[in-house]
Amino acid sequence: MKILHSWLREFTDIGSDVDAVADALTKLGLAVEGVEMVGAAVAGVVVSRVVRTQSHPDAATVHRVFVDAGDGTERHVWCGAFNMSVGDLVPLATIGTVMPDGRVISSRGILGIDSEGMLCSSIELGLGSDTTGIFILPPNLQLGADIFESLGIEVDHVYDLDVTRNRPDCNGYLGVARDLAANFGKPLHVPPEDQKSLGVRKSVPVKIVDQERCARFNVTVMSGIKVCPSPNWVARRLTDAGMRPINNVVDASNFVTLELNQPNHAYDFDQVNGGFIIRSARDSETIVTLDGVTRLLHSSDLLICDSANVPVGIAGIMGGHNSQINPSTSTVALETAWFEPVGIAESVNRLALRTEASLRFERGVDPYGIDHSILRFAAILRESCPQLIVHLGAVDARTAALPPETSKVALRLNQIPRVLGVEISAAQVVKMLTPIGFLVADRRKSTVKISVPSYRPDCVDEIDIIEEVARHYGYDQLGKAVPKSPNHGRRSPLQMRRRLVRELLIAFGSSEAMPNPFLAPGDLARCGVSEDNALRVANPLVAEESVLRTSLRPGLLRAVALNQSHRASDISLFEIGHVYPQGSEILPDEHEALCVMVANSDAHVAIDLWSQISAGLGVGAQLDQDKPPAGFHATRSAELSRGRISIGAVGEIDPTVLANYGIVGRVACVELNLSILLADEPKIRVAQVVSKFPSSDFDLAFETPRSVAAAVLTKALRQAGGALVVDMSLFDIFRRAGVSPDSRSLAYRFRLQAVDRTLTDSEVAAVRLKCIAAAEKLGATLRGAA
Repeated sequence: MKILHSWLREFTDIGSDVDAVADALTKLGLAVEGVEMVGAAVAGVVVSRVVRTQSHPDAATVHRVFVDAGDGTERHVWCGAFNMSVGDLVPLATIGTVMPDGRVISSRGILGIDSEGMLCSSIELGLGSDTTGIFILPPNLQLGADIFESLGIEVDHVYDLDVTRNRPDCNGYLGVARDLAANFGKPLHVPPEDQKSLGVRKSVPVKIVDQERCARFNVTVMSGIKVCPSPNWVARRLTDAGMRPINNVVDASNFVTLELNQPNHAYDFDQVNGGFIIRSARDSETIVTLDGVTRLLHSSDLLICDSANVPVGIAGIMGGHNSQINPSTSTVALETAWFEPVGIAESVNRLALRTEASLRFERGVDPYGIDHSILRFAAILRESCPQLIVHLGAVDARTAALPPETSKVALRLNQIPRVLGVEISAAQVVKMLTPIGFLVADRRKSTVKISVPSYRPDCVDEIDIIEEVARHYGYDQLGKAVPKSPNHGRRSPLQMRRRLVRELLIAFGSSEAMPNPFLAPGDLARCGVSEDNALRVANPLVAEESVLRTSLRPGLLRAVALNQSHRASDISLFEIGHVYPQGSEILPDEHEALCVMVANSDAHVAIDLWSQISAGLGVGAQLDQDKPPAGFHATRSAELSRGRISIGAVGEIDPTVLANYGIVGRVACVELNLSILLADEPKIRVAQVVSKFPSSDFDLAFETPRSVAAAVLTKALRQAGGALVVDMSLFDIFRRAGVSPDSRSLAYRFRLQAVDRTLTDSEVAAVRLKCIAAAEKLGATLRGAA
């Protein structure tokens, strides 16, 4: 927010030391991001009168302007603006003038005719932001005089403040000045109100339909208005504060908004059909706003309508084009209101329409500052409209949703040293808080009850009051202390397990990849995953990054393809990141995932990776080959599950998917839901007795039906072998002559060992027979043994 030094000085005596004020603002939590000097005079720019203008047949975009600078000599100037008339006073930059942008005015010719200077716009002189034409000066200035002296323009300074969301009161000069006055120990002067007597009763009916969204709506009728340019001092202040002057009515409204943080809107009284209705919009309803844009509305938007229920403004954001102030306006209906902040913020984001009013309403304005702002508006407008009449009968509609005028917060004095590290007495608290409007309602030894004013909606809890104490005590006086904690800082179990996963994968020779979490439409389908439950970004920076990923596979597949295109053969990549499948609630079902891909490898490598991760984390899962995951090989992949809960997939990527990416060879892949696995508490590792007795090995090969998964047979054999089986591995799978077309051969190697004895041949044979019997129950038959 831009704050003028001279404007602040009207509220309190802050002196002329700009650096001291900037330091004080920063210490109070209103960080000064920069200080700019404005109003510096441009030597050589004088007041001149337009004597005549003349078009040139060979110059369509410029014309000749003849001016008199007070010395009786007619000067010729080429000018590209056409907004001046004969008799107008305009600023003339004479030959040799150095302009604020560094240009030096010289005699330059067009079509062989020299120009004896330059006529200036307000923006070229640093006196405004209007680029539409030449700056037309007031008619009472002396010809040849320096325009800066003639207009009474003095050097001023503008503070660029970073006002945080928790200081809504500082979106106005009054809030900033209140803090500075307290800091410097100076009195605060409230801007003067209009002191003229009120006119005859004239009011308009107001009906608040949506009483939760609009808690107060005041309409005051003012007549005797003549729409014209604002006084120079008003226009100058608005310009320096970053606003473009428009006319005296609109400028008075903007002036009060900046000064008091009280947004308001002046409607042409004759265009509102004698009344106002505040209601929610209907879906697909439209309104043409002041900027001339037709806005498509939603039922969550709040509208201000006339008595015929026709929208004349979007509440808290922008007025309508059909009721704006125009040159013939003589009576206005001034609206000042309080709207619920969250609803305004939602409409601002949905409509992509942010204004000075919405900035304040969505952060919170003072619902009880309305009366003063109305009379302040009248005082500003009376400067240009001396016949202004403020009519009696202002309508002030209120609802039960209106916040209380004051709220009370209990401050425990022992919490101040706990939070700030310094002892501050109750008397000091009162001394610091009273100048900024906080009153002590009840004062006891250990607790002080603070009455919070309505212009500070951010102060609702004890910690907010402590923050106010800290700001006015001085952050620089709090000192520095390292907080003490009974617990030493350490990684959480989840962080340690995540780190363990990374260490395991790096030990396996994998490199971590970090692809973009945003995908292009079609990327998920390209890797065999449905896009039905994918979330789209409403306002993506680029179309290629508009889909939130539901799987880590697309990014890693692109990485594998890129590496292969550069003739890299040893490719093993993993990623740990978040995925965003659509959930049942408003937010996505976001969780952390792990995906590992190894190029030129088959399902055995994927199973081995899962086994190592499973052993390292102390977790387990069932392999279900009946439900191969989408995008994986139909017969060489399996789902990892715990009952009905899927925790991932293991196997090979579908060849069709690999072809989509131009990847050659097989790709082993493990994809896991890390949020589930990392949340598990690992089983406590128990030391195992190392047997000193010899082991016995034997092999068994079974002709197994295709319908029986290898994992199912493996589990049955291990259970049948019992405690004597210390190791068992599937070492051979083949389908060829001698094996039924509907079956395949699975060969296992068993190692038996006891911790207390050497196994006899009969014990080994017994285990062997149990394993054969278990396999036969599943429909497998023994092919061979060793």
